[in-house]
Amino acid sequence: MGAAGTLAASVMAPREPKDPEYLSTLERGLKVLRAFDQTRPEMALSEVAAATGLSPAVARRCLNTLVALGYVGQHGRRFLLRPEVLAFGSAYLSSMNIEQVVVPPLQVLRDQTGDSSSMAVRSGRHILYVAHVSTNRTIRLGANVGTRFPLHATSLGKVLLAFQPEAEREAFLAAGDLARMTERTITDPDVLRRRLQTVRETGYDSALDELDYGIVSVAVPVFDTNRTILAAINCSTSTTRISQDELVRTRLPMLRQAAAEIENLLARWPALGRSLTLNR
Repeated sequence: MGAAGTLAASVMAPREPKDPEYLSTLERGLKVLRAFDQTRPEMALSEVAAATGLSPAVARRCLNTLVALGYVGQHGRRFLLRPEVLAFGSAYLSSMNIEQVVVPPLQVLRDQTGDSSSMAVRSGRHILYVAHVSTNRTIRLGANVGTRFPLHATSLGKVLLAFQPEAEREAFLAAGDLARMTERTITDPDVLRRRLQTVRETGYDSALDELDYGIVSVAVPVFDTNRTILAAINCSTSTTRISQDELVRTRLPMLRQAAAEIENLLARWPALGRSLTLNR
């Protein structure tokens, strides 16, 4: 499976069991919005229905509503997102003070190392970037706020998985679906289980060519005051710049210092901490 296909954002799964307060119509509208991604920037009605699992009639009603609200545009028989959808992401970033709490420590990491630095949370079977500070160096598989990658193929993801409760780790492993991104991607659940045990023991993970060739990274956890994992932060760069051993040796102390700083700042911004804790 190619990287683009693997990285397509999955649609939202409804909470079970549904209660009388659950709005199925809202769920369907959000499914339609999330169906658009890099591999599907424009879709006909039939493609939206196929991508969301909705009937054509329901997909049409959702699209017509979203067009009327300005979140979706229509060009002939094809639909595409409009800039208005950015209001959702900017509302989260501004209301949770991401720029004030998380970005400054990541910028220091970037300035100290010349690496890209990010913070991600778990979102189902993916990581979801909530902050990213990049360099001018380009890599084939770039990341931005809102980017999603498979948990098992990233250092951020393995850190997030490793510090989940055991039942959640085992549920993830039992589900399988460990897509191969490169020949170095861990696709065997038993191998991944052992890797996660090592992460818990050492407090970090480092990935080399697991998500894409030419990328090396190291990540550490960010905890709340109860030692519940909230997020993970990393440094990542090109393998042409530094070896994996050197990356771990030089970046790990700085990453741990940045994680401690973010943890202290989160204590002063409890809403952000609660938001990250609830993101599963």
